[in-house]
Amino acid sequence: MVRTIITPESTNIKIAIPEEYVGKPIEVTYISLEELQANSSKKTMGDFWGIISDETAKKLHKAVNQNRQEW
Repeated sequence: MVRTIITPESTNIKIAIPEEYVGKPIEVTYISLEELQANSSKKTMGDFWGIISDETAKKLHKAVNQNRQEW
């Protein structure tokens, strides 16, 4: 795997593909680090209020409490 951070100087980027990747499907993704950091805020259980069903929430809460007791 090759992963790097660059600062582009134009809207075009030329990349060299390692020989072992030639002829294989590869994934190329780009995202600004500012955008990545903005989307990485920690979530709490309250963030999911109204998104999951009450039944699922109860199961999740029970699992969290059980995991805490096992520590």
